[in-house]
Parts: sequence; structure tokens; C-alpha cells
Amino acid sequence: MTRKEPGTMSRLLHISASPRGAESISLAIARTFTDEYLATHPGSTVDHFDLWDGTLPEFGPAAAHAKMTVFGGGTPQGEQAQAWAAAVRTFERFDSYDRYLFSVPMWNSGVPYKLKQFIDVVSQPAMVFDVHPETGYRGLVTGKRAAVVYTSAVWGPGLGPEFGLDFQSTFFEEWLRWAGIADVQSVRHHPTLTGSYEHERKQADERAREIARTF
Repeated sequence: MTRKEPGTMSRLLHISASPRGAESISLAIARTFTDEYLATHPGSTVDHFDLWDGTLPEFGPAAAHAKMTVFGGGTPQGEQAQAWAAAVRTFERFDSYDRYLFSVPMWNSGVPYKLKQFIDVVSQPAMVFDVHPETGYRGLVTGKRAAVVYTSAVWGPGLGPEFGLDFQSTFFEEWLRWAGIADVQSVRHHPTLTGSYEHERKQADERAREIARTF
């Protein structure tokens, strides 16, 4: 993939998984990123998809049946068609951007359930992936770039399992790779219970600005 130089117009979508608003560290670091991105990419746009704003559809029984109908080569009808249309709209919104910024706080060693819901909604056949009986899955969201802000308060690199485990970045970056997004950079903020919050936050903001300048 050819990387865009700073100043080249692009469309960035910030997908946020934290419900904490002004109290959210992941959102604050993401704002540092987007401020630097806009300052160094004249003419580019940044939009925000707050996964908690009520627009993310459910992926329940009707949608699950619709997915299997599509897998089988059929066309969903009735309630299933409505659920499928909502999933398609969410995917199309996601796919219309060429750059992604995800802000992802750690919840119970993993990701917030709203982010998992987003993944389940958009990860559909012929949209995010296809699959072949001999070669397996193939990601279809190619030619894009992603940056991810990971935050946690207790877990941190180098700590033992008594402080939790990292199913946050391992799960999410595997989904990005599976979907076809190979160009992924990360910003980490893990001050832990005994670390220096100010020092860790300064480093995270610096890393966010560094990535944003050439993103």
C-alpha cells in the first residue's frame, strides 16, 4: 500500500469505545492524535463514531438468521431484511473511510462490549471477509490504515497475571489483521496502580502526535 504523505487529503474515522466522556483517558489521548492529525494534514477530515451514541444496531436473532441466509446464497426477508440492512449501513459507514483511529480502554482484561458489538455487526460475508473451503478466510478491508489507543489502569506490560492479562490488544489487533488491515500502529497508556500517571500520559501523548504526523 502506498502511504499518504502529510498534507494529502484523507478521511479519518475515530471510533471510540469508552462511555466516560470528558473523564475518559483514551478519548483524551485520541483528541491529542486528531488535533495533531488535522494540524499536519490540511484539507483532511476527522469524524467521530461514538459506539455509545445509540446508532450502533443490535446483532440479535434476526440479524444472525439473516447472516446465515446470506451465507447460503439467499436473500433475507421481513424482520431479517431490516436487521441485515442495519448491519450493511454500519459497514458502509465504516468502509467509506481510509484511515481509522480506535480508542479502546481495557475492560476486564478485554475490550468494552460495545466494541465487540461493533465488530459483530460489521464482520459480514462479502463485506469484511470471504471464506474458501481450502484457503480459509480472506480479509476484504484492505488498503487502509489504523491507529489504536489502548489504555488500562491496573494491567501493564511486565506485571504478573494477578494484575490481569492482555486480551485487549491481542484480540483487537487480530481482528484488524483478519479483516485485512495490516498497517496498524498503537499508542499505549498503562500507568498501573503504582506507576507515574503524569510520565505515562506524557509519553502516550507524544506517541500519539508522532503517529498522527505521518498517518
